[in-house]
Amino acid sequence: MGDVWVLLQILSIFFLAALIVIAVTNLRNFRKLESYPETKHLPMVSILVPARNEEANIAACIVSLLSQDYPNYEVVVLDDESTDNTWKILKAMMATDKRLRIVKGKRLPPGWIGKPWACKQLMDAAAGDLLLYTDADTRHNPRSLRFAVSAFFSEKADFLTALPKEEALTLGEKLTIPIMSFGISTFFPMTIAHNSASSLFSISVGQFMLFSRKALEAVGGFESVKHCVLDDVELGRRIKQFGLKWRMLDAVNMVNCRMYSNLEEVAEGFSKNLYATFRKKILIYLPVWMWLSLVFIFPFVLLGLVFAGGKIPATNVLLALITVLFSFLVWSITHLRFRYPLYLTFLYPVSVFLWVIMAIRSMLMTITGQNIWKGRAIETENAVEEGEEVHNEYKEKTL
Repeated sequence: MGDVWVLLQILSIFFLAALIVIAVTNLRNFRKLESYPETKHLPMVSILVPARNEEANIAACIVSLLSQDYPNYEVVVLDDESTDNTWKILKAMMATDKRLRIVKGKRLPPGWIGKPWACKQLMDAAAGDLLLYTDADTRHNPRSLRFAVSAFFSEKADFLTALPKEEALTLGEKLTIPIMSFGISTFFPMTIAHNSASSLFSISVGQFMLFSRKALEAVGGFESVKHCVLDDVELGRRIKQFGLKWRMLDAVNMVNCRMYSNLEEVAEGFSKNLYATFRKKILIYLPVWMWLSLVFIFPFVLLGLVFAGGKIPATNVLLALITVLFSFLVWSITHLRFRYPLYLTFLYPVSVFLWVIMAIRSMLMTITGQNIWKGRAIETENAVEEGEEVHNEYKEKTL
């Protein structure tokens, strides 16, 4: 048994070394949204914002979008059956700027999840050749749209998604939210992802998604992911499956987003989709979280036993110390890059533990049908199968 633990610890060290290599190479290869030369080609862009009960966020978001220095765009907001003052706020803002249009969302039809249905209606209402989907809790630098369009054409992309600065103010947020940036920048080698045709090397962030209308129509639009909780991720995969060009950029300097305001909201938010990230494949899902626990939590448990007077073989202690050192290094790279407090590096075992708890919660809530978001039950039992069927249907039409 001792040999097995030594082997697992050695594998953990090699795993962390690989993450460090990816994190370091992504410092260069995970390009900034603003790093491209400005284009003179400035087509009509529709900025599309689905909003449901967003009275606390919507005004600041729309003000930032209407402050863009881009000459040819509109902002279309869909009020998705809000029960708060979202619609009133939008009506007042529309009276002061003709570039803002607001749409009353239609009732959710059978077979659809709320977010894809809202995005589908926005696409139908949009006038632009380029469609930028963004969330109501985002804030945009005045030059973000110009930079995004420049990057889009420089990369000759069909779909460009970008990672905003994920803001975290409370301790609960700080212990959980940065793992999003950590996961993308350390588990996802951008050079391989951008050059691989495999949809496995594709990830998307719904807070910032820029499509050409033709590309979005070619992959079946939001109807093709109407039953998917992670519609953004699935659309990114479909872009690659259809042989179109996907790009992922770093928008930390251009777009901010505060998704949740406390740990309870974080848990509620990620419980709805964490299990779906793995397409509900439990035989992959559970081993992944067990492995992450082994890599990031187990060394501290072992060292804690040593300090408590437990008799642990010296080899295991040494390997645990090396694992902790490598973990500190990879987490510090991420925290520095995305401008999170460096002290969070020393709390990474707590962060991983909280995510493991959320992962278990997400799986149980999905399996038992208890996922509810913004007052709507999320039914996902056939999401993957239905998405694959629609994919095949649209692909046959395009051949």
